[in-house]
Amino acid sequence: MYGTADYVIASLYKYSDTRNPTFVPLGRPSMAKYSSPALQALSSPRRYIPLAIFTLIIGHYFLTTIYQGYGEATSIYRLAESWRKVAETTCNSTIFLPPKSPTSSDGVYHVQPSDTSSSPGPATVTEAPAPPVRRANAVLVFLSRNSDLAGVMQSMKYMEDRFNKKFNYPYVFLNDVPFNKRFKYHTSLLTNANVSYGLIESSHWNQPDWIDEAKATAGRQWLHDKNVIYADSVPYRNMCRFNSGFFFRHELLKQYDYYWRIEPDVTFFCDLNEDPFLFMQDNKKVYGFTISLYEFSETIRTLWSATREFIELYPEYVPEDNAMAFLSDDGGETYNNCHFWSNFEIGDLNFWRSEAYMKYFEFLDSKGGFYYERWGDAPVHSIAAALFAKKDQIHFFENIGYRHTSFEHCPTGRLHSKNKCWCNEANNFDHQGYSCLYRYNRLWERGNRPKWDP
Repeated sequence: MYGTADYVIASLYKYSDTRNPTFVPLGRPSMAKYSSPALQALSSPRRYIPLAIFTLIIGHYFLTTIYQGYGEATSIYRLAESWRKVAETTCNSTIFLPPKSPTSSDGVYHVQPSDTSSSPGPATVTEAPAPPVRRANAVLVFLSRNSDLAGVMQSMKYMEDRFNKKFNYPYVFLNDVPFNKRFKYHTSLLTNANVSYGLIESSHWNQPDWIDEAKATAGRQWLHDKNVIYADSVPYRNMCRFNSGFFFRHELLKQYDYYWRIEPDVTFFCDLNEDPFLFMQDNKKVYGFTISLYEFSETIRTLWSATREFIELYPEYVPEDNAMAFLSDDGGETYNNCHFWSNFEIGDLNFWRSEAYMKYFEFLDSKGGFYYERWGDAPVHSIAAALFAKKDQIHFFENIGYRHTSFEHCPTGRLHSKNKCWCNEANNFDHQGYSCLYRYNRLWERGNRPKWDP
């Protein structure tokens, strides 16, 4: 038997020599029988070209018949349309590209279109370029451990989906021990933004040598007997002291003006289509919060007396129109224990770097209350913001849905639907008995509290 290829070729060419037509029946054809030069050429490799063309035609017909998508993709109209779009894109439009690095002015980054003035020949713009992206000089900050990875990934996922995938602000992760490869790998996968990992200096984290350990131990035992949360924890006290006086000094944060503090295991419920950092900057805000509540009085027994002592030494640091009324119901004689919950903070880093706050922290630190009691960064930050800033520089972000542990701020009414929130409005903590929001709202008469309504 001879090959199918030989049979097809012989059949195609049997009448190619009109002077001496010859039909060769079954049996391997002998090229010597063909006197035509055209038929003699079949002995060369070129004889397979017609077979290849024939096979392609049959295969194309088969695929077009069996697979509808193949037929649509290879239609003459579809191919012509694709070439037309390519021609328009490459020939008739000017492509705008951002510069390799943004320019900065007054703490705001502007991504500008690249200069096309030197391009040869006229150019036709078929589509208007996107407007320049304006961003604040800001950063998203995590203080976390390697063991917090799952909770960190949850918080990052919510943050990216609801806000940062649109704005691409960088992340900084801080830890008192080096982050491991697994932590870095998984967190860096969740964002297109820049991610940095920093180690906290021992002197900024650990209990100072001058602390009276016997007194500190007695203080922890006293809180333990009162069943106060974190009563026995020295690492928790290290964290509170670090967040109160050192996080904004870290080398990785020195370049930034604003920060958003994020904790592991938190939830962001709503879309955020406007930039809260730019809102803070444009309106000269220094501190933003979502939840306010009462502190455990057992943990801050001497914090207010130390604060009053500081104010008496430095009255010039307290401006008029401050927010003392949020902290005290009697003009500053006593502290009502209200504070802004600092696991959510959007703030001005330069406020913490100011002379007033730096001296305040150093004064408090010298008292040892972070270790002899359990002073938290939340009341320390709240007292400082209320006393050293004006009341209209403190902002309630009512449009940002947020949950940490058992407390939740859920936007209500129009804000809930407008921002596509998925929290239950019935769980909103704002007006529950343990909330201090009503004290914040009382800072303004006749309901003229400044609001942000993106």
